[in-house]
Amino acid sequence: MTRTPKLYVPAITPFAADLSVDVTRFVANSKALLEDGADGLAPFGTTSEANSMSVGERIDALDALIDSGIDPQRLMPGTGCVALSDTIALTRHATERGCLGTLMLPPFYYKGVTDQGLVDSYSAIIDAVGDSRLRIYLYHIPQMTGVPITLGLIEMLLKKHPGIFVGLKDSSGNWDNTRSVIEAFPELESYSASEALIPQNVAAGGAGCISASANVNARNIVALMRALGTPEEAQIATGVAAVRKIFESLPLIPAIKAATALRHGDEAYATVRPPFERLGTEHNEAVARAVAIAQGKAE
Repeated sequence: MTRTPKLYVPAITPFAADLSVDVTRFVANSKALLEDGADGLAPFGTTSEANSMSVGERIDALDALIDSGIDPQRLMPGTGCVALSDTIALTRHATERGCLGTLMLPPFYYKGVTDQGLVDSYSAIIDAVGDSRLRIYLYHIPQMTGVPITLGLIEMLLKKHPGIFVGLKDSSGNWDNTRSVIEAFPELESYSASEALIPQNVAAGGAGCISASANVNARNIVALMRALGTPEEAQIATGVAAVRKIFESLPLIPAIKAATALRHGDEAYATVRPPFERLGTEHNEAVARAVAIAQGKAE
């Protein structure tokens, strides 16, 4: 199955000096990312520091995006939480607001749970939301959750809830796993978490990319997807890889936020919530280099 690849940006969450969610900057930056050419946004995931946010904060921030005029069909908010009731509340709200779907972590506090236990959890969410519009994108990031989304689990979910589970984001960093999902379930939209894997993802029938560094480099990642199979692909891929390599050498989330601050000329964007620490000045040169490459201004 050949798809037109898409880029969804896991948009950062700006915080005010008192560590409350800075809704004004959140909306402004989100609109800037869409103007860069991203197909949509996947807020309230790992890069968004979502697990340092309350349910109420996430609901209010999603409302702010939609109320500002952003089409909810371009939004794939993260809704997976440890507590079943929290996941239900966030998922119900996103569905009622007309979002494209929800990007859902498995319940991740308890380890060693069975696939059947996870099916029961997802089923409880689906039953509680009780809305035919509900669409779920599974979020596989086992290095953080300790709870993998296995092929067996996907098969069980698709069989029990046809039409509900429509995609997966694979943040494992393991291309063999992504490929196995695409091959086993070609009907799903499978997104890689690294833009370096876009050529393989698309060639295999995947759906594209949801990458942290798209907060800084969305325009060029989109250009790479559009240039696949053309003479321009290699040159664009080189620049895209250079930006990603810089961020891989830094504390990722603080660095992405520092780069966003540099892009907007507004240091407030660099604020992180504990337990993260604001990026140290010793990394200023690397961040500036990444932004310059992304903006086509590097020498």
